[in-house]
Amino acid sequence: MVDKVNNPPHYNFSSIETIDIIKNSMDDSMFHGYLVGNVLKYVVRHKYKGEELNDLKKARWYLTKLIAEKSPNPNNVTKIKG
Repeated sequence: MVDKVNNPPHYNFSSIETIDIIKNSMDDSMFHGYLVGNVLKYVVRHKYKGEELNDLKKARWYLTKLIAEKSPNPNNVTKIKG
């Protein structure tokens, strides 16, 4: 089964994940803003696309990524399973 939240195939078309390309193109503040924006995007529209639970899981993925980015020890951030 394809994991559309944690490992969507359309974001893994090369050896580098799209999220890493985005992160490498920004400073930390910009990347954190990008993550916050995605949390908001998925929470706000979760009722309107017909995939409520999937969009909420995506919001959680971006929030977990933001927490890991801001954590002094990102290895201690709990991984969330879809």
